[in-house]
Amino acid sequence: MPQYIIYFNQQWVGDHSDEWFAGRGPLARQVVAEMKSAGVLVFAGGLEEEIESAAGISESGEIGRPITAGSDFLGGLTIIDVPSDDEAAQWGAKVGIACGWPQEVRRFKENRFDLPQ
Repeated sequence: MPQYIIYFNQQWVGDHSDEWFAGRGPLARQVVAEMKSAGVLVFAGGLEEEIESAAGISESGEIGRPITAGSDFLGGLTIIDVPSDDEAAQWGAKVGIACGWPQEVRRFKENRFDLPQ
């Protein structure tokens, strides 16, 4: 079955009050629980917001500053395993509504590197 990534860039989140964010957490956890119950969830999680805490790794293996600088950077992601683009988009819509900001849904290529079972 194809796998999809549902993700957002941190800059899409916008400025909101602490109370607003506190109200989103239960909604997001509810969607994740629904994905688990439906058997489609592979992984879900948000990333640390400070891009400066990331490590950039060069093509020669050198570890340094983050490669992403000043532009959009990934804020969080969900990976799901569903049979169709339409179903992936429906889950993406649920995540977007729960979080309160836009999401993008993309299908992984068929020749991805699967871990052994």
